[in-house]
Amino acid sequence: MKKIILASSSPRRKEILEKYNVNFQIIKSHIDEKISIKDDPFQVVMSLAFQKAEDISKGIDYDAIVLAADTVVYMDRVIGKPKDEGDAYRILESLSGKEHLVITGIAIIDTSSKKKIVDYEITKVKFRELQPEKINSYISTGEFKDKAGAYGIQGYGEILVDWIEGPYSNVVGFPIVKIDKLLEKHFSTKIL
Repeated sequence: MKKIILASSSPRRKEILEKYNVNFQIIKSHIDEKISIKDDPFQVVMSLAFQKAEDISKGIDYDAIVLAADTVVYMDRVIGKPKDEGDAYRILESLSGKEHLVITGIAIIDTSSKKKIVDYEITKVKFRELQPEKINSYISTGEFKDKAGAYGIQGYGEILVDWIEGPYSNVVGFPIVKIDKLLEKHFSTKIL
């Protein structure tokens, strides 16, 4: 199996690959991830994932697969990562009792053949009704930091969610089933 390079420093993405004993290396991309809340969420995540993968693949001079992902929350507009506690509160309050989409863009580049694939995964998430005390308690954990939509379902944020429809790993930010399918179909490699 080719060496996989994860173009991300996300601990969640790293944990998912480690779970499957994948031989991989982390190289963080340094692209500008600035987005407009008015942008099409599918284009945003696929474009950012591709920019990350391309940024890293340009510096690789050996046979490898570069894998990148980017995740946003969408509910009438793109909801990225909160700037601070106040922003996190506003985001969580807006999600309270409502459905939203978690969309992850995936980009995979083979450094030898230069083959490039870009795709996305989507999961619908329904938050329970959140009282201000619940939101403040969650924010006090600090878990909202660096998370699209200001929550992490794999941690304390699970308690904020009523249900999900679609891949759980996508809500974590790394849709492993979709990634495995793309690797098998287009790159003759796989996660497991």
